[in-house]
Amino acid sequence: MTHRPDAGTAPPPGPPPGCPAHQAPTPLHGPDFAADPHAVYRRLRAQGPASPVELAPGAHATLVTDYRAALDVLRSPDSFGKDARRWRALADGRVAPDNPVVPMMAYRPNCLFSDGDAHRRLRAAVTDSLSRIDPNALRGYVERSADTLIDRFATLGEADLLGSYAKMLPLLVFQQLFGCPPEIGDRLVEGFSGIFDGVDHERADALITQSLVELVGLKHVKPGADMTSWLMAHPARLTDEEMLHQLVVLIGAGTEPQQNLIANALRLLLSDDRFAGDLAGGSMPVEDALDEVLWLDPPMANYGVHYPLHDLDLGGVPLRAGEPVVVSFAAANTDPALLSDQRAGNRAHLAWSAGPHTCPAKDAARLIAAVAVEKLLDRLPDLELAVPVDRLVWRPGPFHRALTALPVRFPPVHPTRPAPAPAGPHAQPHHQHPHQHQPHQPADTPGDSRWTASSPPSGSIPQAATSTARPPASASGEPRRPWSFLAEWWRGQ
Repeated sequence: MTHRPDAGTAPPPGPPPGCPAHQAPTPLHGPDFAADPHAVYRRLRAQGPASPVELAPGAHATLVTDYRAALDVLRSPDSFGKDARRWRALADGRVAPDNPVVPMMAYRPNCLFSDGDAHRRLRAAVTDSLSRIDPNALRGYVERSADTLIDRFATLGEADLLGSYAKMLPLLVFQQLFGCPPEIGDRLVEGFSGIFDGVDHERADALITQSLVELVGLKHVKPGADMTSWLMAHPARLTDEEMLHQLVVLIGAGTEPQQNLIANALRLLLSDDRFAGDLAGGSMPVEDALDEVLWLDPPMANYGVHYPLHDLDLGGVPLRAGEPVVVSFAAANTDPALLSDQRAGNRAHLAWSAGPHTCPAKDAARLIAAVAVEKLLDRLPDLELAVPVDRLVWRPGPFHRALTALPVRFPPVHPTRPAPAPAGPHAQPHHQHPHQHQPHQPADTPGDSRWTASSPPSGSIPQAATSTARPPASASGEPRRPWSFLAEWWRGQ
């Protein structure tokens, strides 16, 4: 990577003929791109390590498709910044504020959009809080949640694994981890769905903001054993505004990408002969399938948005300061220049990004996905796709790799029969199966105290108290949303 000093306020000379900057931007939106993004990546890679693209009508960027060039961007904070206030096209009006990609790219005061000391401070609050989660307890909760979801369709013989399972399971974990009551969660789910799909982003952003303001206000009064409370208690002393935006990135990254990882792994296991044969023989090569998905179809295919701090060259491609550079994790992972196509057990992919902004929750995310897939295949060993794999439809969008549905069929099975809940004065409702109900025990705010690590990562971080009483869910005559269903089974209804 070679750098050019910024030439004051005058624009730099135009690119030479034949340079990628002269080429018409390739659209990364619409059904054609969604149907076969790897064909688009191959065409772009032939143009050089980076090429102009259109993320949405009116929103242009440079997409990095070369693995080594991607690492250069991700690992060079002195040349590429994450602070989206540098985005010139948004600042000067060339990109409209209501453009559908703005919610995913515009600046927020959180660890994803910060650099230097600010980034280190905000990220420390996240990594320290994540370190308080006991992975064994998390595994147990995912298993119990998975059983609950599977019980709802196990007797039917058919299901949409995206809507009924892959999408719902992260929501259960999200509710628990962040101590989020379902009446707030309904709006958060709706808001984040709108952000990722690029639908009415102003309304979606307002829903998210209002909901998180309520959640932070609740935790000021009633802290619990949950990520929200741990973040608020961290020595970083996050302001309420910082709390809101930290939660935006954590919840956003923990729901949509997580469901895509689960669904994409299930699709691969059920359609690829390399894995299907093992399944028929009683083996579950789930870890290998996850590696394959993270290499070829990562749940966030294109993201890692950076902004050159000055005009520079990236492998011969001129980049202007303040114009967005998007890393294609999917294209970089399939770069033919990589020495090996061995993916099982190979964790050198960029699905979790790299450098200072590597995903801090990658271990928890992989654990949740692995347990979700293992539990489903264990409960429904004769699972098969209900349609040919080439008839599955992918959702349009420049950033994610996401199915619209994953229809399957299987021989109906009986629901699980949970063991009786522990008896005695020390019995905890958290240990019971979600279908069981103990009417004499008070309902708890989501946030399992067993997830708290044996000691906080810093002496100045207080241990979280056990969960406190949850306000009653508000009644509504509207159609039941996914989060409302979660509230019902949480209360044993």
